[in-house]
Amino acid sequence: MVTLPSSVIVPALRLMRANRVFVTAEGARRHVRERELRPTPYGPPSRLRRDVRVTVSGAAWPVYTITPVGGTPTGSVVYVHGGGWVNQIAGQHWHLAAQIAAEANTTVTVPIYPLVPFGTAAAVAAGVVDLVRGNLERYGSTCLAGDSAGGQIALSAALALRDEHDITLRRTVLISPALDLSWSNPLIPSVQPSDPWLATPGGEVLADLWKGSDDILDPVVSPLMGDLAGLGPLTVFSGTRDVLNPDAHLLVDKAAAAGVDLEFHEGVGQVHVYPLLPTAVGRAARAAIVERLRLGVAETLSARD
Repeated sequence: MVTLPSSVIVPALRLMRANRVFVTAEGARRHVRERELRPTPYGPPSRLRRDVRVTVSGAAWPVYTITPVGGTPTGSVVYVHGGGWVNQIAGQHWHLAAQIAAEANTTVTVPIYPLVPFGTAAAVAAGVVDLVRGNLERYGSTCLAGDSAGGQIALSAALALRDEHDITLRRTVLISPALDLSWSNPLIPSVQPSDPWLATPGGEVLADLWKGSDDILDPVVSPLMGDLAGLGPLTVFSGTRDVLNPDAHLLVDKAAAAGVDLEFHEGVGQVHVYPLLPTAVGRAARAAIVERLRLGVAETLSARD
């Protein structure tokens, strides 16, 4: 993978108009209509690492399984991709999932969950909960990970696993997670001018579709509103040029108040989902993600009495 200097990322994103889905409400609605009529492919790229094997199964959703070639993998990771609840899994997600499988020597499960206007927060969280429970039975110790919209889903699923199944995961990794879908944090406007990727008007449209019949502040939609006590360790990555960064700070504070172990990696000057980008900073973040998940799957699952 070619490594780019971090300094070119923001100009490139602005040149690409990466925020066009989010910068206006109509842009978001138009994008939903386009994706509804012309869904994008979701399969893994033809050139993935040679040291992993990919299979697919599933009835309700396609579910891909990535395993390292050679040796016996330890435990599993359920990785939930981002994309604003409307965009399909991309190459960067596949490459990170494959890296986790190979370098953490674990099985990685990647669900292709339904997007808006077909999917909703509660239904997808329930599906991810079922995947985690199935992985626990099949592979043993299982961790959750997700980026952006997938980070929201992962944390909501972790809360449901605790509340509905008495399951506390050994590690949940959140990459630039969406945490409060009301987009109401008063610090967002101060970050917005520096963010070349996300914006509130389109984000509110997508959040309204994603919440379905649930309240926008229900933890299944906005996990920041949940009670964090009793969650397993969290690892969070967030860049300061990301309108989701202020909510990441609130998550750090809530976790500390609830006695939850949270490791916060803040990329100063970095953009949304910077660990997925082809930069030196992104490469270092991916190495940290692999290491946290490697240690997480090596530990024994704990359950609350």
